[in-house]
Formats: sequence, C-alpha cells, structure tokens
Amino acid sequence: MKKVLVVIPHFNKLNLLVKCIEKLKEQSFNDFEVLIIDNGSIDGSIQFINELVNSSKLYHSILLSENIGFAAAVNKGIKYSFDNNFKYTILLNNDAFVSCDFIKNLVFAMETRNAFAISSLMLSAKNKNLIDDFGDNYNIFGYAYQDLTGLDRSFATKNSKVFSACAGASIYDNKKLERVGLFDEEFFAYLEDLDLSFRAKLYGYSCENCKEAICYHLGSATSGDTKYNEFKVRMSARNNILLIYKNMPIIMLIINLFYIVIGFIAKQIYFIKKGFGIDYFFGIIEGFRDLKYVERFDFRKVSIFRLIKIEFEIILNSIKYIMQFLKRKLG
Repeated sequence: MKKVLVVIPHFNKLNLLVKCIEKLKEQSFNDFEVLIIDNGSIDGSIQFINELVNSSKLYHSILLSENIGFAAAVNKGIKYSFDNNFKYTILLNNDAFVSCDFIKNLVFAMETRNAFAISSLMLSAKNKNLIDDFGDNYNIFGYAYQDLTGLDRSFATKNSKVFSACAGASIYDNKKLERVGLFDEEFFAYLEDLDLSFRAKLYGYSCENCKEAICYHLGSATSGDTKYNEFKVRMSARNNILLIYKNMPIIMLIINLFYIVIGFIAKQIYFIKKGFGIDYFFGIIEGFRDLKYVERFDFRKVSIFRLIKIEFEIILNSIKYIMQFLKRKLG
C-alpha cells in the first residue's frame, strides 16, 4: 500500500503553486506523491503542471476545462487516492507553504492516534508569529471559527481534539474517509470541510490537530486577496444554512435555535459594518432556497449519547470562542 497522496486543488495563481511545490520538494519524508487538480486555469499554470508531471512519476495531474469548485475538485483527488491504494490523503491549498517535516509529522500523528483527520498548525505567511488556523471549531451560535486564529504561535502549546480539520492543510485516513463519504459538492467552496468533519463525528470519529506539522498560509489567495470578499461572504452564509440542516437532528436544532438566530443576527450586523451586508443576507436566502439539493444525515444511526457528546463539545467551543476573542482584543 502506498503511504500518502498530497492533493492540491488549483485555480490560476501560478506563482503560489510554484512555491507550494518547491516546499514539497524539501520534505524529509519521501513516501508520498502529489496530485494537482487544475480547475481550468488560464494563467500559464497548465504548462508548469505538464512539465512537472513529465519530470517525475511522483507528480500527477487532473486538468479540468472549467472551475468546478473546491469540493468537487478535491473529491476527484480523493477518488484517485482510493483507486491507487494510498493509505492517507493530505489536502493542501496552493497558498499553503509547508515546513520540511510537515508530511513526516502528520503521518506520525496519524499512525499514533485514532483520528479521522488531523489538522496542521497553519501560521500566517505574512506574519509567521501569528496563528492562522489550528483546526476548526463550531459553536452554539451556528458558525465555525479557526482555533487560536490571530493569536501568537506560543498559544499552540499542545495537540488536542478539534471539531473539524481544515481542508487547507490536513491529513485524512482513507479507510475512515471511505466510510464517511466525500465532500458535499453542493457546497462548492467554504465549510465543506466542516460539513465532512461534522458527518465524521456523527459516525463516531474524531478530528485532532498537530502543532509539529507547520505550514505558512496566505489565505483567500484564490477567491480574493482579502480576508473578506463578496463571493466568500455569500458562499459561507449559504453553506452555513446547509451545514445546520444536514447535520443537526431536530432535538439539537431546538436546543440551539435561539443561539443560532442570535449568531446570525450578530454576523449580519458585522458584515453590514464591513460593507458586505447584502452579500451575507442573500447568502442566507440562497441557503434556504438550496436546502432541496442536500441530503440530511440518517440520524437513526446515531446514539443519543453521541449526540449529547457533540452538543457538549459545541457548547464548550462557544466558551473557547469567547475567550479567544477576548484574548485577541486585549492583545
């Protein structure tokens, strides 16, 4: 059995892909191959990808004629990983630049823990002392947040369980992934990783993080070079509605509904102030409109004790979210 397939979804931004590949070539771990999924780039990326594939049997590509979205592109990579008998799949954004022991440390973490997925320590490429993401969490207000984001890297003192692995730089156990299923392509981009990890939790699996696996992330480099843009805000709002509908049983919806409404109102006010109020509002509308395109989890497969455990985690994540928010504000 082959060990690791690194799947890189790519759309334009050739300069980022070149740097991403350069860092992979410096890895201390050798038992891996790379698959680039190109979403119809028109900036010269195809020539670079073809030259790379022709240079070594360790590089592969799937060249698409149009942008089918992050989720669908990644699914093609995961299917390739299944079909070619890889044990693990690493998903890596083209704007994530890995340290030399990145793959070695993720594989070691996978081999010594019983996790569905393990998220790396993503530091900001613009300020390498700041944490960009250390796995993702989900709170009672109905939205995800990046664990420890915006805090100094010294806060990442230990490895722990997280609600979701960030698909920008994480490793997945293919055996467990085959049972849970692929990314929901209706999400197109954003929150598809949280949806997958929520589903994994309903199956009884866990997600964790690994502080030893470090990469440097630009963030939103493909969809837009700012923290927020119209597409990201609209799609995130839409997909948040789909996420809740798909993964929360009625009892959990009833328990959390008040807080979810408060959270959505707070987000609406926030994005109005940021100039994206209309995008957020219509993203919510699109979410309700598109419920018919997604399938709810079969909660008959889930014990009440597992649901209680997930609900308790969501409540604890709400406390963590508030504490981390205060830490950032207080400096």
